Amino acid sequence: MEISTKEKIGYGFGDFASSMFWKLFSVYLLYYYTDVFGIAAAAVGTMFLITRIWDTALDPLIGIISDRTESRWGKFRPYLLWVAVPFGIAGVLTFTAPDFTANGKLVYAYVTYTLMMMVYSAINVPYASLMGVMTANIKERTTLSTFRFIFAFAGSILVLATAEPLVKALGGADLKKGWQLFMAIYAVIAVVLFYLTFRWTRERVTPVQEQKNTLKTDLADLVANKPFFILLGAGVFTLIFNSLRDGSAVYYFKYYFSNQEAFQLPLVHVAVGYSTLYLVLGQGANIIGVVLAKPVSDKIGKKNTFFYAMLVATLLSCGFYFLTEKDVALIMVFQLLISICAGSIFPLLWSMYADIADYSEWKTGRRATGLIFSSSSMSQKLGWTLGGALTGWLLAIWGFEANMVQTEGARTGIRMMLSVVPAVGALLSAIFIVFYKLSDAFMQDVSQELLKRRQEKTNTQV
Repeated sequence: MEISTKEKIGYGFGDFASSMFWKLFSVYLLYYYTDVFGIAAAAVGTMFLITRIWDTALDPLIGIISDRTESRWGKFRPYLLWVAVPFGIAGVLTFTAPDFTANGKLVYAYVTYTLMMMVYSAINVPYASLMGVMTANIKERTTLSTFRFIFAFAGSILVLATAEPLVKALGGADLKKGWQLFMAIYAVIAVVLFYLTFRWTRERVTPVQEQKNTLKTDLADLVANKPFFILLGAGVFTLIFNSLRDGSAVYYFKYYFSNQEAFQLPLVHVAVGYSTLYLVLGQGANIIGVVLAKPVSDKIGKKNTFFYAMLVATLLSCGFYFLTEKDVALIMVFQLLISICAGSIFPLLWSMYADIADYSEWKTGRRATGLIFSSSSMSQKLGWTLGGALTGWLLAIWGFEANMVQTEGARTGIRMMLSVVPAVGALLSAIFIVFYKLSDAFMQDVSQELLKRRQEKTNTQV
C-alpha cells in the first residue's frame, strides 16, 4: 500500500520535533553547562555518561512496553499524545539555570537532564517504531525514512539558525534567561508537531499470527539476530562521529577563531557567527545527503551506500585537521561534504532496522518491532553518550577553562575533536557495515514471503 503524502509529512513532523531538542542537546548543552550554568567540563562529561547509560538501558524497556500496548489508536501512536506535554516541560527545565551552589547546580543538572532523557525515550522509541507498522513495503519504508530525516534536519536547521541570535534577543546580557525563554518557545512547537504526527498517521502492519510473546522469547530472538548487532555497532560509531563533531563545534569557533562574527543581517542588524553559519550549513548538507540516500541506495544498495559514505567522511575528517582560521571557505566546503555523507546514513539506518524487524519475524514467526527499534534507539543513545562524555573529558584533559583564553594545547585538542577523533568513529562504522549480510534483493524476498503468510492468515480467518 502506498502511503499518502499527508501521512508522510505527518510522520516527518515527529522527527522535526524530536530533532529540535536532540540537536540543541548535542550542539549546545555541554556549552550551556560549562559556559552559562558554570559546571566543570569533566563533571559534565561524567554526568552525560551516567545519565545516558541509564537512559540507554531504558529504551528496550520502553520498546517492550509499547509492543504490548493495546489501544484504539494502536501500539505506538498513543505515546505521541500522552508524552508530548511532559516532553516540552522537561526541555524547559533542562535549560533553566537556578542560582545554586556548585554542588547544587550539578545535582539540578543530573535530575533535570535524567528526566528529560527518560521522557525523550518514552516518546521517541514509539515514534521510531511507528515506521515499522505503517507499511510493509520496503521501498515505502525508505521513502518514509527519507521524509523523516528531511524534516529532522529541517528542525535542526531552524534551532541552529535561531539559537544564538534569539537567545541574545530574548535575554540580552542575561544568557540564562535567554536560553530558558528560547527553550519555552520551541517546547510549544514540539508539542503541537507531535500531536499532528499522532493525528495524521496510522498503524497497519500486524503480526502474521496472534502473538503472546514473553520477554524471554523476545530477548532470545534479538540475541540470535546477528544482522541487528552488526547494524548496532555501525550505528553506535556513526553517532560517536556525529556527537563529537556537534559537541566541539561551538568551542572550535569560540576559542580557536579570533574573529567569531561572519556577517550581519541587514535591517535587523543581527550578527551571525561562524559557528551558526557552520552548523546551519551542516544541517542543510545533511538534507542533501538524506535526499541522495534513496536514489543512490536503489542503484548500489543500502550497505554499499553506507560504507562509502562513512569511508569518505573518514578521509575528509582527517583532512579537516590541517585547516586553519585563514581557510574559512575550505572549512565550510569540508563541512558541506562531510555532512552530506553523514546525512545519507540516517535514513539508511532506520530503513535497515525495519528490514531487521521483518527478518526476525520471517525467521522466528514472531514480531517485536518496538523492541528492535528501541534497541536501535539505544545504539543512538549509546553513541551519543560516549561521544558527549568524550567531548567533556577531552576538553578537561587538554586543559580547557571556560570563558578564558585557551592554551595552545587546548586549542590543538579542540581542533582534533572536530577532525581526527571523530574520523576514528566513522572508520569503525564503515568496518562494521562490511559484515552486514541483509541485501536489498534478499529482503525483497523476505517481504514477499511475509505478505504471503499474512494473506494466508486472512484467508484462514475468513
